[in-house]
Parts: sequence; C-alpha cells; structure tokens
Amino acid sequence: MLFALAALALPVAVRAQEPDEVIRTDTSLVQLNVGVVDRQGHAITTLSQNDFVVYEDGVRRPIQHFEPTEAPFSLVMLLDMSGSTVNFRQQIRSAALRFLDALSPEDRVSVVEFNDKGVKSLIGFSTDRHRIAYAITDLTNGAGKTPLYEALRYSLRELDREGKRRKAIVVLTDGIDTDARNADRQLVQNVSDAQVSTVIKAEANAQLNSVLNNADRLGVTVFPLALPSGDPKLLPLPDPMITAMYTAARVRLELLAARTGGRLNEIHRLDDLAKLYAEVAANLRSLYSIAYQPQNPAAHDGKWREIRIEVARADLLARTKPGYYAR
Repeated sequence: MLFALAALALPVAVRAQEPDEVIRTDTSLVQLNVGVVDRQGHAITTLSQNDFVVYEDGVRRPIQHFEPTEAPFSLVMLLDMSGSTVNFRQQIRSAALRFLDALSPEDRVSVVEFNDKGVKSLIGFSTDRHRIAYAITDLTNGAGKTPLYEALRYSLRELDREGKRRKAIVVLTDGIDTDARNADRQLVQNVSDAQVSTVIKAEANAQLNSVLNNADRLGVTVFPLALPSGDPKLLPLPDPMITAMYTAARVRLELLAARTGGRLNEIHRLDDLAKLYAEVAANLRSLYSIAYQPQNPAAHDGKWREIRIEVARADLLARTKPGYYAR
C-alpha cells in the first residue's frame, strides 16, 4: 500500500438535499465525457478536438470546449455502509485504497459514506492521498436504511462546487435504496403474482430522475459498482414481490450508468472488487471531455435531446451518454 496513515481526516455529518431541490448551473453548455475504443475494445487516448463531431437531434453542433484524457477529474468515492454491507467492510476498505492508488495524482477525491444515520462526508475534495487513505480506513459500521439517492444528490451538490473540472461519481452499493424500495412495495403488495413483474416502472422513480437530471446539468459520469447482495438472481427465496423490487433496483443502477455515460460493474465475487475498481480507474483515464452549445439552449421544454458522437477514424467507436431531457 502506498500510503502511511498519518494525517487526520475528520468526518463531517451533512444533511442531504431534499428530493425537490435542484442544482443550478451557470452554463448552457452540454457537457459530455466520451470514451473511444478501437474494434478490439482498446482505449484510444491520443485524439484531438478536430477528431470529434457532435450531433444533437441529428444537427451538428460546434464544440466549445475540449479536454484530453489526461485532464484531471474531481471524483466522489461514494460508499454504501448500510446493514447490507456489514459482512464485507474489510474488502471494501482494501479495494477502495487500491482504487486510490490507480488514480492520477492530480485527481481531486472526496470520500462520502451513507447508512442509517444519513450521509457523511469523510473528507472533502483533496489531492492529499495520505488524508484520503486515512478517511477510507475510518469508514463507520452503520446498519439499517440505505439512503442511496440522498447520497447521490449530496455528491452532485459537492461536485457543483468544483467548477469546470471534469466530474465523476464511483458508487459502491447494492442499489437497494430504502425509500425507493418502500414505494415499490406499495405497488406490488396488492397485485397478483402474474402482474408483479411488470407493475414497477423502474425508470419512473422520482428520486432516480432527480439525480439523472442534475447529473446531466453538471456533466457528471456515474460508475456504479453493484454488490452481490442486491443481485435479484442471488436471492435465497424466489418470492415474486422481493424479486421484482430487487430487479427494479438493479435496473435503476443500469440507468444511472447508461444515462450518464458510465458503466455498471456487477460484482459477482468480492475477490473481484479491487480488480473492478482498477477497471473504473482505467476508464476514467481514457475519457475525453467535450462541451457544446445546444441549438436552442433556452428551450427548457422537457423533451428528450438525442446525442450522437462521431470520430474521424472509421475504425474507432465513441461512447457517451445517449442524450438528456431539456429541463
């Protein structure tokens, strides 16, 4: 381990924002984090602004700002310390420290945990790897509720203060947000077994959409690491109601990744946790950042705007978020 745990990082309790709070930004630019690979899936990190063309709803838009892959990130390490993770806290700490080793020295990192006591910032954004490592070893042993979406909203508010830097959230969780699960239970408890698998519309959850809308505004990419305790395929009893709720939670994690241009990494074995963190770090180091002016930035009509990225070389593939809602 690279770090001597010498410096003290004091945890700060925070109040997560209410569901109807909205993050405001002072720019009308659409911000994208873009990954480029060749046909074999190898990351391409040597492109320039002139190699990219951006289309919104089929109309080419001029690129206003470009950051190469080596530009540093502001990154929130968001860690689920609720009761469902209590049996593998040591693996979480060890893997998070390995992830820290894999980041660029110029990346600014914040560590945030969440559990039944709410959302807690263990350290604000810093490049001091000793203090960040100490904060990771100081994770608490919480239990009970899982305020996942509160923690994501809090993380977005913190990232909003990081100015024009590139931004990302890496969230380790089982995805079973307590409030969302309670709402899902209300939907399934009064329907037949035949209906239970279709009655929950995962994409319609208000908390999820609040997070997605604010991530859109800030250009934040979300990388969920999905713990096996939230995998609907691993439930010990095939109860239709519980399976439906766990499936909806996993679909929401997939939407968080897909809508923000990130990637969902499912953890099948806890021994793979450190390896998956390393893969996320590699993904971050291979992202370009592009900002463009939409055709009508004042049209907050709530309609979907489709985004398409083309790369000058025909043998390369670009991946970013598929679009956004103009709100």
